[in-house]
Amino acid sequence: MRRSHPGPMLAAIAATSLVVSCGKEATEQPVPVSEDNAHATTSTSMQRTASPDGAAVFFITPADGSIVANPVVIEFGISGMAVVKAGEQQQDSGHHHLIIDADIPDLDAPIPADDHYVHFGDASTSTELTLEPGQHTLQLLLGDHLHVPHEPAVTSDPITITVE
Repeated sequence: MRRSHPGPMLAAIAATSLVVSCGKEATEQPVPVSEDNAHATTSTSMQRTASPDGAAVFFITPADGSIVANPVVIEFGISGMAVVKAGEQQQDSGHHHLIIDADIPDLDAPIPADDHYVHFGDASTSTELTLEPGQHTLQLLLGDHLHVPHEPAVTSDPITITVE
């Protein structure tokens, strides 16, 4: 996969459990999620941030089953929450992550950043991507200010597109 423009993708989350977010390093270790802390949020932990009832992310374009040409124009929709930049801790908010040809990642850890998990920490709600010809599965996952999925996770239904 090749991005067709300078990307909104943030730096990859390092294997050493350091999180790079908005150019700042956070050295805190993830805090295990339990029933007691699942809805708590602090700036010094990786606890999962609560999402409001009814929050949803979805694809505006392309539609499931579409046959598309490169560059693939993808527009993200959201309801019940606001889109903000990574690093901005605001109630009922987050930023988009596009999952390409991969499964939902571990929900108790920061979302990976690679060719299969594309971050939009600049609060983008659309992108253009160049994908290899063939069938691809796309899904959205909202992340909080530290790229950790909300509790409950805010995900779209997966869609399948074919690139000519």
